[in-house]
Amino acid sequence: MEFIDLQTQYRAMRDPINQAIQAVLDSSRYINGPQVKELETALAAFVGCDHAVGFSSGTDALLAILMAKGIGPGDEVITTPFTFIATAETIALTGAKPLFVDVEPDTLNIDPNRIEAAITPRTKAIMPVSIFGQCADLDAINAIAAAHDLWVLEDACQSFGAANKGRRSCSMTTAAATSFFPAKPLGCYGDGGMAFTRDAELAQQLRVIREHGQIAQYQHAVLGINGRLDSIQAAILLAKLPCFEGEIQARQQVAARYAALLGGKVRIPVIRPENVSVFAQYTIRIAGRDQVRATLAQAGIPTAVHYPIPLHHQAVFAGLGHAREAFPNATLAANEVISLPMHPYLTAEQQEAVAQAVLSAVA
Repeated sequence: MEFIDLQTQYRAMRDPINQAIQAVLDSSRYINGPQVKELETALAAFVGCDHAVGFSSGTDALLAILMAKGIGPGDEVITTPFTFIATAETIALTGAKPLFVDVEPDTLNIDPNRIEAAITPRTKAIMPVSIFGQCADLDAINAIAAAHDLWVLEDACQSFGAANKGRRSCSMTTAAATSFFPAKPLGCYGDGGMAFTRDAELAQQLRVIREHGQIAQYQHAVLGINGRLDSIQAAILLAKLPCFEGEIQARQQVAARYAALLGGKVRIPVIRPENVSVFAQYTIRIAGRDQVRATLAQAGIPTAVHYPIPLHHQAVFAGLGHAREAFPNATLAANEVISLPMHPYLTAEQQEAVAQAVLSAVA
């Protein structure tokens, strides 16, 4: 059994993917090929946002947005300690300080009720993470930001395709960034990412930053990065995009099956009624996780842990001075979460085997 079955997905889309790759090879336009602009246009329309700017990774998209908005030394950006390192890493790379706020105990998204107390005169922005494929409470976060003259950057690296009240992730904040790492709901065959915004000036700044700050050949107006999205990766994503809506629906069916099999027996994901999650992971919570993982491994069932060490426990952020018990919800989640196989091609029989193994392990 595969944790994420990319081979089955590839076989289902083999011809359009191969043709898309071949077209790039035939053109030899490996950098800044027409596929990049075509993908930007398609994904802006998919999200319902005015501007999309392709990047070499979700991490680079986050970093470039922070750079374009002038975040730097002396500034603070509020975010969550329960996320992948890239979220806080990009803040720190600008010279700013990540300011952690604990997560909700059920969704594991940043808790809006705790944000306002963390704001200081140095706070410039809020970076919620739409964790595990479900949008954070962006309406509440936007309202807090507006009241304090801040701006909001959605880290949507796990939630592309998700929705809140009928609005797509990546369309509801000042800016957003997503990732196309192969394991993501919409993944390419390497690294890739995209930034989204309704602000035309910000979008243009992002295009400059991703090209080493270049405004014309060998003319560099600002510091930038080498952040371009490869033409081949854009072509692969364009080939996969027509199937994406169907895959989102399939993910709902897989999640509903898991809920029917496991609900009331173990702690399953809590999805807010106004949200549609893309279930980048299907993450349950179990005390004694290591023994459960070992039991599942013996049954040939792969699992993963996202994320076993909250960011305020990471050595790289020791200088922030947080006590280990500072964010109890994040810490407890880090000790309990376990992600089960999750992808659109998971069969009912496979899910029944997973559920049986989980329930026998916790019995």
